[in-house]
Amino acid sequence: MKKQKGFSLIELLIVVAIILIIAAIAIPNLLKSKMAANEASAVGSLRTINTAEVTYSSGCPGVGYSSSLGELQSGANCAVGTGLIDAVLSTGTKSGYSFTYVAATTVPSTTYTNSSVPVTYQTTGQRSFFTDQSGVIRYNLVGSAAATVSSSPLQ
Repeated sequence: MKKQKGFSLIELLIVVAIILIIAAIAIPNLLKSKMAANEASAVGSLRTINTAEVTYSSGCPGVGYSSSLGELQSGANCAVGTGLIDAVLSTGTKSGYSFTYVAATTVPSTTYTNSSVPVTYQTTGQRSFFTDQSGVIRYNLVGSAAATVSSSPLQ
């Protein structure tokens, strides 16, 4: 009788079961890591916006803070504002977070607020973030609502 080479069906099923068990353990950790990366990106983006606003208001004291995130990229009202933030961030959405920027309508503008909330709560992030002209970045554990000045500062 000729001996056959290869794997039996049972052996293949055991290998597939082991791979599925490993995947079931690894995928939730991967999703948590992605959420943490999105949150870190949102905080980094808020820091970038704060720095850009200081640069903008220093370069254009007659204008004050920019009127929108797009102004920090295009520099339409003040040439100093050209390219202070990247084109993706100027659209108001980056790395699973949506940014809402509001500046004072007075000229020169002396205040602004900026909040970022996850596009999809519990999928792209869990916390929302807030900053204003003070430069302090605050967070709120309820990612579906924008953070306010009363939320906790990042440490």
